[in-house]
Amino acid sequence: MRKAIYIPIIIALLIAACQPTSPAGQGGKKTIVVTYAILGALVEGVVGEQANVIVLIPNGQDPHEWEPSAKDIEALMKADLIVQNGLGLESGLEKTLSQATSAGVKSYTASDHITVRKVGQGEGIPNAGSDQNVGASDPHIWTDPLTMKQVMLALADQIKTDLGMDFSAQAHDLASQLDGLNGEITTQVDSLPEADRKLVTGHESLGYFAQRYGFKLVGAIIPNLNSQAEISASDLAALKVLIQDSQVKAIFSEVGTPKAISEAIGRETGVKVVALSTHILPSDGSYFTFMRELAQTIVENLR
Repeated sequence: MRKAIYIPIIIALLIAACQPTSPAGQGGKKTIVVTYAILGALVEGVVGEQANVIVLIPNGQDPHEWEPSAKDIEALMKADLIVQNGLGLESGLEKTLSQATSAGVKSYTASDHITVRKVGQGEGIPNAGSDQNVGASDPHIWTDPLTMKQVMLALADQIKTDLGMDFSAQAHDLASQLDGLNGEITTQVDSLPEADRKLVTGHESLGYFAQRYGFKLVGAIIPNLNSQAEISASDLAALKVLIQDSQVKAIFSEVGTPKAISEAIGRETGVKVVALSTHILPSDGSYFTFMRELAQTIVENLR
């Protein structure tokens, strides 16, 4: 499937070469292309309407598996700045992003500006795969508001350097709002006994949330940082044992989780299965609403 990416890349390069270039985006504004919607919502919070923000991966689609069209590749090639997550999250975009960088498009990688969480001892299912080995880098950075605060402050610095636009005041205002959001979630989580703060998820997507708010990562249906990894019978058997031994109160399914498998595990363990939006912005397009709903769903279903 990856080989097929080269064809649209070539097409997009030819299209871009045949059209007049404009250093500024639509309406004379700079164009910032962001890989996925949750990150895009925060970028918009920094630049407002002073730049055009284009989000590539449609809201609700799994960033691990999405691959670009010729139109998407053209947008990347014409961007004034690309904002990406990094750490392998946008695996279907990696070749295209490399092409854009080689063509001289400026790029900002969010995970280069944070303390990257590593898979720790005792997390998930033993021997579940290289992406889940102890020490593997976790790409799911957006479930911690304070991590995203670091990302946005550093982004404002790079925009000033690369595009000559000063968004430092907006970035600091957003940072204050993220501090407030963190305080809200901390208060909400504090109402949940520590003994009940145990997470079983569709795949290993809540590591930053768990680290920030004191949850234990018991395991995942897909015991991997990538939702496209394969599921084995031995992994599922090990997960059932962990769920029962840990007296977990809920299994959280998400984008990329096979519904039939999560429901079967729920029936066999007697634990309820709850849909959790870990990759999807709500209808208002707000990161703040996304995080509040994420925390609320987790806390309410683990009581």
